[in-house]
Amino acid sequence: MLVTNSFACTVIVVGKKVSKDGSVIVSQTDNGDDSRIRVYPRMKYKAGEMAPVYFGIQEVNRPLNDLGEVIGYIPQVEETYQFFMSAYPHMNEHQLALAESTTSMRDELKFERGQGDQIMTIEQAQMFALQRFKTAREAVVFIGGLMETYGFLPSCVGESESLAIADANEAWIFEVVAVGAGWKKDSGKPGAIWVAQRVPDDHVAIIPNWSVVKEIDENDPANFLFSPNYKSFAIEKGWYNPNGSKPFVWQDVYAPIPREWATGRFWLFYKQVAPGFYPWPDRSLKTPFDTQNPYVQFVEPISIYPFSVKPEMNLSVQDVIAYQRSVFEGTIYDMSEDPDWYIPDADGKMYKSPLATPFPTREMRKLLDLDWRRNVARGGYGMVAQLRSWLPAAIGGVYWVYQDNQYPGIYQPIYAGVTDINPVFSTYNPNEYSDKSLRWAIDFVDNLLYLRWQDAMKDVRAKRDPLEASYFEQLPAIDQKALELYSKNPDKGRKVLTDWSWQKMDEAMKVYLDLRNEILVKYTNNKQGINF
Repeated sequence: MLVTNSFACTVIVVGKKVSKDGSVIVSQTDNGDDSRIRVYPRMKYKAGEMAPVYFGIQEVNRPLNDLGEVIGYIPQVEETYQFFMSAYPHMNEHQLALAESTTSMRDELKFERGQGDQIMTIEQAQMFALQRFKTAREAVVFIGGLMETYGFLPSCVGESESLAIADANEAWIFEVVAVGAGWKKDSGKPGAIWVAQRVPDDHVAIIPNWSVVKEIDENDPANFLFSPNYKSFAIEKGWYNPNGSKPFVWQDVYAPIPREWATGRFWLFYKQVAPGFYPWPDRSLKTPFDTQNPYVQFVEPISIYPFSVKPEMNLSVQDVIAYQRSVFEGTIYDMSEDPDWYIPDADGKMYKSPLATPFPTREMRKLLDLDWRRNVARGGYGMVAQLRSWLPAAIGGVYWVYQDNQYPGIYQPIYAGVTDINPVFSTYNPNEYSDKSLRWAIDFVDNLLYLRWQDAMKDVRAKRDPLEASYFEQLPAIDQKALELYSKNPDKGRKVLTDWSWQKMDEAMKVYLDLRNEILVKYTNNKQGINF
């Protein structure tokens, strides 16, 4: 079984009627091991060829284009589309975007690789869909069919999976659970159980490593899709009584009781975007001692959190980025506000240590007896996909990608139509430092922050924020320039997009190398009084 750091991916979906610019927005904070972003080009194949099914796509300790062990094959198509490859492939040249979040399922459905014929991981299904389809609905039907035919094989701690699947016009949430050990491909039974629900255009949604689909309307194919066994399987197992008084609720039947690390993110998002939807719990931080609140787990029914909600304000890409960077500031979950970070000055007045961080290490938590809380922000990589229907797909799709920890890191814009990516984005070996790797440059800064976190983070913002803001400021002009060329010569338009995205990555690389040097000099041990 391939094991990754589970329950660390948060997905946000914004419908086109409630985004500030009319785009569909889908995003993911990720922790897949392979953060190397690269372009997989269009390919042509001969009729009758077979496409390999890989296991180990997420692993980073392989050459860049080594996708792992081949464990099966499916029929190949004659031509595939260009897409961005990483641990979890996210977007293709036609503005089809997918975001992944590992979810939970009943223990009875879990199994080890080899205990059945299942071969289709979620990341492999994402890759196939991006290679073959332009629309979200087509991708939903295709991925569901893959899972039924070839069997869903969990690749993240043996759990179920959710995907937000979006194009420039609509977004869906797809959820799949396993059928357990012993499934055979020739059994005539589906190798997975899945449902999908469309997110209304005037709604937003979050997947915080937990199932969000509730009741399924079988008579509304415009908004619901599902495997033929989605209800019958549960009935056969005795998990649902069709003759009882309760409706079939997917979330209740296939997912166990939620944990705080999921409900905390539910609460934070919906309290921000729809404060009037529900009398949400008050978890505001009044004093550092509020972080010691006995609130631990299982404190509220999952039913209070909707599948999606109409927000009380429209959201931008920047708003989604701000949420992705959240460390629960101003709430009882903010680990940098624990009372153990507060110390007396010469006059006995308590002040917050400049070492206080929202990302305390395991040893720091043990030393200071800090309560652990699951932040939205964390190490790894992730993205925000901005999908704009009024522009040609090559220009309309913008892939805002970060590497390492997004809290001190930067979001880089990559147009869907680029023909190549700056190697600083595809260079990364966790066992060998490189000055030619943007992830390593950001990770270096991230580690140096621990010298004096509160002050050094201000230094990061002073350099990062203006650069990131400049990307958004320049985007309309690049759109226009590329559009003028693209309408006459698509290749020239793509070159403008490629050159600009490439240049922005060089700028980011320089900023983080400069920050590394600045923080190292400014907060060196001697300057912090280590010898005094």
